[in-house]
Amino acid sequence: MRIRAQVAMVMNLDKCIGCHTCSVTCKQTWTNREGTEYVWFNNVETKPGIGYPKHYEDQERWKGGWKLDKKGRLVLRSGGRAKRLSRIFANPDLPTLEDYYEPATFDKDVLVTAPAGLTDTPVKQPRSALTGEPMNLEWGANWEDSLGGAHERAGTDPNITAMDPDAAARVKFEFEKTFMFHLPRICEHCLNPACVSACPSGAMYKRDEDGIVLVDQDRCRGWRMCVSSCPYKKVYVNHATGKAEKCTFCFPRIEAGQPTICSETCVGRLRYLGLVFYDEDAVLAAASVDDEQELLAAQRAVFLDPHDPETVRLATEAGLPEEWILAAQASPVWKLISEYKIALPLHPEYRTLPMVWYVPPLSPVLDAVNAAGRDDTDADDVFHTIRDLRIPVEYLAELFTAGDADAVAGVLMKLAAMRSYMRARTLDGTVAEELCEAVGMSGKEIEAMYRLLAIAKYDERYVIPTAYAKDAAALEAQAASTSDCSLDCDGGPGMTEPAATAERFHLVTEDRQVRPGRRSLFARRGDGRLGLTIDPAGGRS
Repeated sequence: MRIRAQVAMVMNLDKCIGCHTCSVTCKQTWTNREGTEYVWFNNVETKPGIGYPKHYEDQERWKGGWKLDKKGRLVLRSGGRAKRLSRIFANPDLPTLEDYYEPATFDKDVLVTAPAGLTDTPVKQPRSALTGEPMNLEWGANWEDSLGGAHERAGTDPNITAMDPDAAARVKFEFEKTFMFHLPRICEHCLNPACVSACPSGAMYKRDEDGIVLVDQDRCRGWRMCVSSCPYKKVYVNHATGKAEKCTFCFPRIEAGQPTICSETCVGRLRYLGLVFYDEDAVLAAASVDDEQELLAAQRAVFLDPHDPETVRLATEAGLPEEWILAAQASPVWKLISEYKIALPLHPEYRTLPMVWYVPPLSPVLDAVNAAGRDDTDADDVFHTIRDLRIPVEYLAELFTAGDADAVAGVLMKLAAMRSYMRARTLDGTVAEELCEAVGMSGKEIEAMYRLLAIAKYDERYVIPTAYAKDAAALEAQAASTSDCSLDCDGGPGMTEPAATAERFHLVTEDRQVRPGRRSLFARRGDGRLGLTIDPAGGRS
């Protein structure tokens, strides 16, 4: 047994309001540079929908993740080394810019400075942020936000097409019959990352100390095998540098004991961060389980109980400091995944053993009970209604349990029991023991789970130890050896002028010259700023 520590995240989807604050703050922190205009390390999708990039969950098309071969061995869907080598210069399984979206920009000064007396209302014409040419907006990273574009393509959501036809028929896109929920996504920082195994140059790696998956920019050669092999499509290529980039789990903040920027700024307080101990030797066997619906239990079995004296002994022998052991014991992630067992992984059938888990959304269960003519104070009536909720259990199962609807229903029953139990305690102070017995939990456990999900404080949601003391000296020496930030690389964060870059929309060179082959669209405005100026009367300057 080789014990490892992994920084993991759990998101409570019941609390996500789809405000995209996490996406915007991540964008401003990590991808506000040239070459990353289309890149969103964090994005929030509306489900049902085909997502960003389009149909990223369709692995028959993209060949992402792992599968078992005829001999039961775990192999990459993208093929073996010989096949990947034959495609190293022409990979057919890569999403195109159309699958993501072509970023656009507008000149708001057209409206602000429009002269009086125009016969037509001035319009901000969209122009490509990459070429400067006029364009039509046909897709975006959140095109389906709040089902805005669902009527066009959401019916081809891979999760819907994989459902039983009878269950799929329950998914409606009519206003009064439809459902939706928001799904924030970042890199999964998997225990068995396909991107790391597929990288020909060895640039992708998983850190030993905390399990965060990163890209070595010096070793990356832009082969893009990581992009096609990642089933979540959370590896991107910076088209200016030709290097792969991905979510870093805000590792500089994690090393300082701080939460990721998406967690810190989350309006709904739905994210939880903490340590999980796992047995590295058991990862391959867990990912190789034959039955896809057993992958959830297999991954949970890889995790080690931080309260177990044997686990503590092994962690100490492995050199993990006491601070990390205490952090693992207080980890909210461990509680939600392995103690309460209400957090589920995103698409376990990809066999990457993802480490960003989700508490599935619970539809208004009491309304559904009353609508069915049942008693909302009766545990049996409440649980029997779970299968009839507005969000089909089968749809959630395709997302989180490889189609095992019973596993999802069990989680929803615990959440419904918690609501009913706390409702009774609040209204008349009664303890609904039958609800506790029905879900196999004690009243004390339900109240602890309620506190964590509903009213947990900052230090309860984020339990992150600082970097190893033995590593701190090395990090300090590395920082002292150069006057630059360790993240500064050619085209990397900190190497550009964000305000100026955003103002120029990446259409001019650093010396303010229009790039070759691009139309001269820039001029000095009245206030001295350099920007795109279009005469609303029809001219161009």
